[in-house]
Amino acid sequence: MRLGVLDIGSNTVHLLVVDAHQGAQPLPAYSHKAEMRLAEHLHDGDTLSANGERELRGFIEESLRIAEDKGVEEIIAFATSAVREASNGEEVLGRLRDGTGVDLRVLSGREEATLTFLAVRRWFGWSSGRLLVLDIGGGSLEIASGVEEAPDVAVSLPLGAGRMTRRWFTGDPPPADQVRDMRRQVRAQIGRIVGDVVKYGRADHAVATSKTFKQLARIAGAAPSSEGAYVRRTLSHKSLSAWTEKLAGMTNAQRAGLPGVSAGRAPQLLAGAVVADATMDLFELTQLEICPWALREGVILRRLDTMSGT
Repeated sequence: MRLGVLDIGSNTVHLLVVDAHQGAQPLPAYSHKAEMRLAEHLHDGDTLSANGERELRGFIEESLRIAEDKGVEEIIAFATSAVREASNGEEVLGRLRDGTGVDLRVLSGREEATLTFLAVRRWFGWSSGRLLVLDIGGGSLEIASGVEEAPDVAVSLPLGAGRMTRRWFTGDPPPADQVRDMRRQVRAQIGRIVGDVVKYGRADHAVATSKTFKQLARIAGAAPSSEGAYVRRTLSHKSLSAWTEKLAGMTNAQRAGLPGVSAGRAPQLLAGAVVADATMDLFELTQLEICPWALREGVILRRLDTMSGT
């Protein structure tokens, strides 16, 4: 069947059309996305602004038209941290449901980590042993570890690249003391949960997903996306640490000139690097492998698992 997956993230809103069947790999057929940056529309005590709601409704309505044109039979819609943390999130979702007919499900941070873990497990298979999966989004950092399709532990921390950029940095580039203060806070939060994760066992295979990790791997020398999903891409902690120092001294315009880095995401790349570097260091990881599948694919796979065979 042809599914439409509507992903309302903190940075990007994305409609992915896939051809999906039980027992088969979901195949992307069409992609439509925009860098809406919903998290920046949270004001006055984390209230989603009227303008943010209006832009989101417009994107949903446009996505519905596209889905109809592309022959989509079913739409799965979900939202992550920006909507999850909006104090008026339920009211906004109710108005969107009434106005568009789309029922947006808000995923908890643990659900995000669990579904991303499922996607990574299906991509790498059972031979990868115990997986440790890291994902840096716009609003949160997800960490999950396990030997089955469901992780033994799944954690979400409010350390997303966009959130940390807005909270800590004021300059372009930011002053060194702001970077240092953010680094200290990030490491303190991650350090609190390391024991909860590693008590189940050290990872046989450490994996990263998300745009942030893909961009960091790309600037560190990984193959470009144009070479396809099946090219092995890795990110070493040594390279990441060196690039984190370089990024701290670069302007947004200079970061946007790096391979694989868009102008829209350049401002938050430093914060993402600081979070990634801290995570690799505290979990004693020398290398991460980049997985092309992440949360959206996990949502698709979970939906296929619940379908009755025909």
